[in-house]
Amino acid sequence: MKWFGVLGLVALSECLVTIPLTRIKSMRENLREKDRLRDYLEKHPYNLAYKFVDSADPDPGVYYEPMRNYLDLAYVGTISIGTPPQEFRVIFDTGSSDLWVPSIHCTSPACTNHNVFNPLLSSTFRISGRPIHLQYGSGRMSGFLAYDTVQFGGLVDESQAFGLSLREPGRFMEYAVFDGILGLGYPSLGLGGTTPVFDNLWKQGLIPEELFAFYLSKKEEEGSVVMFGGVDHSYYSGDLNWVPVSRPLYWQLTMDSISMNGEVIACDGGCEAIIDTGTSLLIGPSDIVFNIQKIIDAKQSYSGEYMINCDTINTLPDIVFTINGVDYPVPASAYIREDHQGTCYSNFDEGRGGLLLSDSWILGDVFLRLYFTVFDRANNTIGLAPAV
Repeated sequence: MKWFGVLGLVALSECLVTIPLTRIKSMRENLREKDRLRDYLEKHPYNLAYKFVDSADPDPGVYYEPMRNYLDLAYVGTISIGTPPQEFRVIFDTGSSDLWVPSIHCTSPACTNHNVFNPLLSSTFRISGRPIHLQYGSGRMSGFLAYDTVQFGGLVDESQAFGLSLREPGRFMEYAVFDGILGLGYPSLGLGGTTPVFDNLWKQGLIPEELFAFYLSKKEEEGSVVMFGGVDHSYYSGDLNWVPVSRPLYWQLTMDSISMNGEVIACDGGCEAIIDTGTSLLIGPSDIVFNIQKIIDAKQSYSGEYMINCDTINTLPDIVFTINGVDYPVPASAYIREDHQGTCYSNFDEGRGGLLLSDSWILGDVFLRLYFTVFDRANNTIGLAPAV
């Protein structure tokens, strides 16, 4: 049934636009090095929550972004906004749908060490006058909606709606290496009355196929890419396995189970999972993740992180995520990470609070480094294949 679509991807692969991504030091690493991680985690626990959609919202001028955690983000790409272009380092995030960057009018300390957009320097800038408030698990951004030309990888997206921050309270962005976020989720996840970047690329005829794909390198800082409008088959082996999107809001699918040594350890009987480039770790319900930490003998440290003996990387078995009848093994070398000081941590983390479904998961960069992923909007499917 999918063979025609696969042939289409082959034919269009020469037309794709590839954006290089750079692997950077995460906020978690920055905070750990400054011995501020424990305090930060206590004030900003990870909150896995779905967007609360209410058409009867009494204040249509306020928009609340779904709870997010950008503590572990590690891949950034460069875009430009305005005429002449002003450059920004952004996260290409499948877990949100809006584009925002700091404004020159931002008064928060977090804006002082990031690139900021100056509307007065752009001849194509238009202001809407609409205030926006983006609420994250780690903080918030207050600002206003504007329109301008956005460029990346040779693509020129005209009259693109984007947010400009006026305030970024708290410590949310102070330790982040990136400037802003470029969301690639479904339009229903984004700011009402605006068109997200990817949808504008398609509507303006800038890409030949209504899809994009991620390859996240396991190795050095360079080599990771996000590609628009086609698929470069050299980045994966075998065939793409296609999974239906179960809810077109996030890139969400139904997962069959999570197992180790042939025994189900989580998601027994099926559960929902979000494929999210805006999350680094493997996030699940707290009680289930706590049980997995015990199984792999990870112990909680004073900072709240789960530490593990580095020698177990060579002895622990794969943890297998089964999706649509296909097994996706995640080896210990992936679900355990070693920092520059030789200390090892578990790459499983807990979702806490919010409108959390009882057994829902987020499969972040830990999973995506192993599996090349295609996000196909035309067919509402996600394609997965082993990354090379």
